[in-house]
Amino acid sequence: MSKKISASLLVCLPLLSSPALAHDIASTTVEPMGRVKTGATRSLELGAKVLQRTTPMHGFDVYLVGFHPMKANPEMQMKAHHFCHQVNEDFAQCVLFDSNSAEANMNGVEYIISEAVFEALPEEEKKYWHPHNGEILSGQLVAPGLPSVAEKALMKSKMNSYGKTWHVWNTGHHGHAGDVLPLGDPRLAWSFNREGEANPDMIIKRDKKLNVDTSKKRKERAELTSLAKPQSGVDTLKEAFKAQTQAIPGVRSQHIPH
Repeated sequence: MSKKISASLLVCLPLLSSPALAHDIASTTVEPMGRVKTGATRSLELGAKVLQRTTPMHGFDVYLVGFHPMKANPEMQMKAHHFCHQVNEDFAQCVLFDSNSAEANMNGVEYIISEAVFEALPEEEKKYWHPHNGEILSGQLVAPGLPSVAEKALMKSKMNSYGKTWHVWNTGHHGHAGDVLPLGDPRLAWSFNREGEANPDMIIKRDKKLNVDTSKKRKERAELTSLAKPQSGVDTLKEAFKAQTQAIPGVRSQHIPH
């Protein structure tokens, strides 16, 4: 086999082979309001599983875990389990959950686009899209279960990309319990772009549950810094956290006002 392994091959490793998903080690904390399923409902589910196709869900096999602050309320911070489908080289779509367990609650969506697609957007649209370099270079965004070489290839492919994320259900954010139903308006999420913006306890708890090391990953990804370009939205939350943050090497602002 060639020593040069393509990023696409590495990224497409089946989730079933991932040790991080072998057990539901990150469980949900919110049980939705409602009655226990009846036998009739379970029978219908079994029949649907046998007779119906779930084609649109095939391909959501890239698993990422990161953190999202809400743009309008940066102190509202939550861990997000992303299950993504890479549609083409410039566009991916992800379904967000509050855990990786069988009982996980779907609480949002994220679309990911390349730098080239972002630059082609109307200026008014750009205010909805957060930059990804801070998440990658800080080590906060991880792909649990992938070998380090495969994870680095995945992160390299997402350098300078952008995400548009809506959380539609507060299933619990750091230090606060969640709602038993999706309530209120969708919340536009953002990214952390300076060291110290994300609550350190939230990162520590995630790392312990998923057996990852954010600090180690940051060091391993230092070589990706040379690929980083200035991005729109880097300074969007700077004023909200200015008292306790510092720059992440390689994360620079494009200075487009939001």
